[in-house]
Formats: sequence, C-alpha cells, structure tokens
Amino acid sequence: MAYSDQKMSGGKIGALVIVALIHVALGYAFVTGLATNFVKKQVEKLNTFDVEEPPPPPPDEPPPPPPDTPMTPPPVVSPPPIVQNPNPPPVTVATVPTPPPVYVPTPTVAPPAPPAPPAPPAPAVSKAAGLKGNPGQFFGADNYPPSAIRAGEQGRVVAKLTVGTDGRVTDCTVTTSSNSSALDQATCRIAKARVRFSPAQDAAGNPIASSYTLPVRWVLPEN
Repeated sequence: MAYSDQKMSGGKIGALVIVALIHVALGYAFVTGLATNFVKKQVEKLNTFDVEEPPPPPPDEPPPPPPDTPMTPPPVVSPPPIVQNPNPPPVTVATVPTPPPVYVPTPTVAPPAPPAPPAPPAPAVSKAAGLKGNPGQFFGADNYPPSAIRAGEQGRVVAKLTVGTDGRVTDCTVTTSSNSSALDQATCRIAKARVRFSPAQDAAGNPIASSYTLPVRWVLPEN
C-alpha cells in the first residue's frame, strides 16, 4: 500500500470518529432535555407576536329598483263550447230480487176443556135434621153483642145452616140480614158453637148431611 493511501485512510477514520462523537453528543442532548428546552424556546418565540385581523369589507350597496312596467291584463279566453252527446248512455235499472214470502203459522186454538161432570145427586132425605133443645136460649140477653147494645141495634136474622152427619153445624150463611153486622156475625158464631141437631137420615136410616134454616130475632134487653 502506498503512503498516500494510508494517509487518506487515516483522514477518513478521523472524520468517521468526529461524526460519531457528534451523534453521541446530540443523543446525550436529547436525553438530558436540551432538545426539549430548545423546542420550548422556539415555541415561545413563535407566540410573542400578534396577528392582526383584516378589516371587514364594506357592505354591498342595494341594487337599484326595477323600472315600472305597465300591468298588461291577461287575455280573455272564451270557454270551449258544450258538446252534447246525441246518444246518451242507456239507463240501467237495478232489479231487486223479491224475497220469498215469510210463512207465518196460524195459531191453533186448543179445543175447549170438556165440562166438568155434574155433581152426584144428593141422597134423598128420608128424615130431616131436628133441633136438640131450645136454641132460643142461646140468643138472649146474655149473648147480646155489647157493640149492638151500645148502638141500640136489634132485628131479625135468617141463617142457612149446614148440618153434618154428627149433628154439628159445619157452615152458616146469612140469607136475611138484620142491618147490623154485629148481630149477623153473632148469629153464625153461636150457631156453630152451641146449636146441635139430630142428623138427617136417608131411606136406609144412615145419617147424611143436610141444611137447616134458622130464624133468630134479636131484641134489646131491658135495663
């Protein structure tokens, strides 16, 4: 190797060493924060001046009004002529079907009920019922209704009695009134409670029910 080549190689190596030292110094500066302080100083330098805004543009002038134009009336348009159709459409008549007649059954009247059979005839009385004792004693002053005495009522009562087979009065109906309800009611009440009969008999001598007419005259008792 020549001397000049050795000298050149030594210069290159020295340059490489210097470049390497510079890189090491820059790396150390970045690590220790020198680069950060440098960036902060640059930012402070950038923020030290104000930017003035440009003035607003002048307002636009309004456009001039349009010139007056005369109003032209719209043209008169005549309506089209009415054309009549010589052949009008046929009229359709809707037919409604007639509903079938509704069958209404005629109510049937039930035949009248047959008449009740007639009551059997009363047995023929061979012997009429007879009074036992004197019934007049039951319609005296002792049994005179007090309300009739206070009202001064007296009169004749005719009662129709029904006499049973035991000789007792089973029913009483006033046929002739004394015009005093107290005297009429007292007559039937006393007849059912106290008047006795010997019952009527049929042809075979059996006791049968019968009727008896009892007249009673009520006379106010003397004081």
